[in-house]
Amino acid sequence: MSHDEESSRAKGQGEGARLKEGPAPELVDAAFGREIADAPILYRGLSLSDLAHVLMLIDVGVVPDGPGAELLRYLLELHDVPLEDFPLNPTLEDVYSNREAWVKARDEAVAGWMGAGRPRREPATVAYRIAVRDRQLELAAETIAAAEALVAQAERHVTSVMPDYTYLQPATPTSLAHYLLSFVYPLLRDLNRLREAFARNNRCPGGIGNINGSRLPLDRARLAELLAFDGPVENTRDAMWQVDQPVEILTQVLTHLLHLDRLAEDLQIWNTQEFGLVELADRHARISMIMPQKKNPYSLAYVRGITGSVMGRLVSMTAVGKTPSAQMDNRIFALGEVPRALDDVIRTTRLMAGVLGALQFDLDRMAQRAGRGFTQAMDLAELVMQTEGLSYRQAHRLVGLAVRLELEADPSSDHVSRAWLDEAARQVLGRELAIDDAALESLRDAADVVGTRQGLGGAAAEPVGAMIRECRQELGEHEGWRRETAERLRKQEAALIELARARAAAA
Repeated sequence: MSHDEESSRAKGQGEGARLKEGPAPELVDAAFGREIADAPILYRGLSLSDLAHVLMLIDVGVVPDGPGAELLRYLLELHDVPLEDFPLNPTLEDVYSNREAWVKARDEAVAGWMGAGRPRREPATVAYRIAVRDRQLELAAETIAAAEALVAQAERHVTSVMPDYTYLQPATPTSLAHYLLSFVYPLLRDLNRLREAFARNNRCPGGIGNINGSRLPLDRARLAELLAFDGPVENTRDAMWQVDQPVEILTQVLTHLLHLDRLAEDLQIWNTQEFGLVELADRHARISMIMPQKKNPYSLAYVRGITGSVMGRLVSMTAVGKTPSAQMDNRIFALGEVPRALDDVIRTTRLMAGVLGALQFDLDRMAQRAGRGFTQAMDLAELVMQTEGLSYRQAHRLVGLAVRLELEADPSSDHVSRAWLDEAARQVLGRELAIDDAALESLRDAADVVGTRQGLGGAAAEPVGAMIRECRQELGEHEGWRRETAERLRKQEAALIELARARAAAA
């Protein structure tokens, strides 16, 4: 495009335009520059949107066959131009306007048909939804991989005993597999939420004409079909900008990150010398530049940091959406921010899957810790309740007193001895307990305690095995949906290009 053509376009698309002067440099630098910066995200989707829109206009008779075929030829030529070779000019406002100017430089009359039946923001809104759905499918793949890494570790550690912590204090013995599975189920819920959000996002906002529709015979269902959407957004005014859409997407991915963040924080604590329960593979760690002995769990720190970053973006999108219902230009802040947030979450989930797959556990230390810190106290209270005919509250008080007496006598003790249990019983009940020593001794082995958790969802080997099978089955179903959906979108995109080529060659 020549300098004169660019100048004419910048001044309002030539003679007869509403504005008498071109955009101020400060407007170009601030607003238009920001829109141009989203080109890597929107470029492909804009091309698909343009091709589908023109095909639909030809089908309904709005664009004559001759100009329509010529326009398709230009758009197909442009479709093959890599972004890095496309001359983006911020004085031409946004990426769509740059594409229109590129066609206009070749045939101004033909280019004039590109905007028939659609407002300025429609192509970018369509491209944005394409960018989001592509990333949702990629996030589904990485989430499945992270969950599978957890399940694989759980399968290796069904009988590995560890202390379960509350408030970072040893609470009760459990199995490492049971602990790990407690993070798989949230990821399964994340996948369900992702699929629900995908279904709402994969509706086409195109073909609306204007906020109240169009006098042109636009075929919105056909446009949605060409672009592999599940159907059009029903109400044309609602289709222009759904403020809940970016909020829902970011809420869903933030919930997912919170699940990864909680696990990362646990592992970061367990990775300390004070706990010493896990060790990251060297490839997921980072050295200190000044302290040569340090192996820092940088991957885990990054997971926690990106969670805070996405949390801030969610707040930002809610603030952007807090406007009158017809304030459409605010959407430009979502066009780039939401896909970029998804990119961050995809990379973070992939990182976490790698960390989990290579994680090493100190099983001996876990087993030793599992029986320390009076972790058998709850089971002891239940045994007292069952054998002595007491309420659980009475038994709880009795065992709590026994623990206090034990620690006062020996601060290093880990188990309630028979002597202090009887002393507590005399103080609470006025008598000693009838529990035999064998029953008390059975509580000293943490593995035996875990083995009693036979109920649904418990930590014993049998229910853990059932949960592993259940998780694998559900992950397989999610992977089937992801693969089938991705293939359907790929085929429809190829079909759109092929149809455009055929129609372009026909005239």
